[in-house]
Amino acid sequence: MDSGMFQLENYKPLRELVFEHIKHAIITGELKPGERLMEVQLAEKLGVSRTPVREAIRKLELEGLVVMVPRKGAFVSDVSLKDIIDVFEVRETLEGLASYLAAERITKEEIENLNEILKKTKENVEKGDSRGIIECDVKFHDAVFNASRNEKLIQIMANLQEHIHRFRIIYVNMAERANKLVEEHGELLQAIKTGNAQQAKKLAIKHVENIQNEVIKELSQDK
Repeated sequence: MDSGMFQLENYKPLRELVFEHIKHAIITGELKPGERLMEVQLAEKLGVSRTPVREAIRKLELEGLVVMVPRKGAFVSDVSLKDIIDVFEVRETLEGLASYLAAERITKEEIENLNEILKKTKENVEKGDSRGIIECDVKFHDAVFNASRNEKLIQIMANLQEHIHRFRIIYVNMAERANKLVEEHGELLQAIKTGNAQQAKKLAIKHVENIQNEVIKELSQDK
């Protein structure tokens, strides 16, 4: 884990900062599933005592990101098949609805923004810039949700983002999937631009299904 990311700001309680930094490392895949969390090492890298680290680990256990194994310690939780299916079942419905509504409500400026994001995504794929692809993927889907003009829908999706991001790391790092990402985003954008709500919904659902299948395939191979 890169200690460079753990530069603690002063405006939040120390225990909260430690929790947020460890959680971020798990969600982004810097701390990988199955990896042991060593209190002493984490405390040294963060420049804090073991107490806030211990508190953070307990809190992460409650959120399901950490598991405690008797006589062995704390480990980053694995991503189970059920976790994947549960998240993608919900995401599929939300993305389909957001795309349907966006096709009916999107503005010219928002379409231009999505075009720019798609262009940037292509550039990052060509460069093999995984971090850039991830940022563009997040921006693209956020822009579609914002174009839906449904605040409750946007809020529900926001609550799911941390779980989605753990899977996003997996599929974006697959070269074939990254190229497919650009193609599918382009098709979805075309349906939204032309106001074809039913087609936009269909393509969004298919996009999420494809991602789920690739994530399951990749994790199965790893195991």
